[in-house]
Amino acid sequence: MATATATKKKIKFRPMDDRLLVEPVEADERTAGGIVLPDSAREKPQRGVVVAVGPGKLMDSGKRGEMSVSLGDEVFYGKYGGTEIDFGTDQYVVLRESDILAIVD
Repeated sequence: MATATATKKKIKFRPMDDRLLVEPVEADERTAGGIVLPDSAREKPQRGVVVAVGPGKLMDSGKRGEMSVSLGDEVFYGKYGGTEIDFGTDQYVVLRESDILAIVD
């Protein structure tokens, strides 16, 4: 399936088990009515692009479960789900596959 190492922007990151690395999409700077929002008023992103995928959850039988998310998928995740990490100036979120709410088609 998908490789477990993210090489985008020279990042080497290999998620374990059913975890994945997501690069959040920036929140909108304007409302639908055209009002510009300051940084403090913007909501935390809940949408992002998958940049690394783990090998899958290890089952009781000793086999790995298949991941339903792959590299490059755009996903929605819970507002407070996952762990935020920084690589230099870039921010990412490490999530479990079960934290993904939907895949954008």
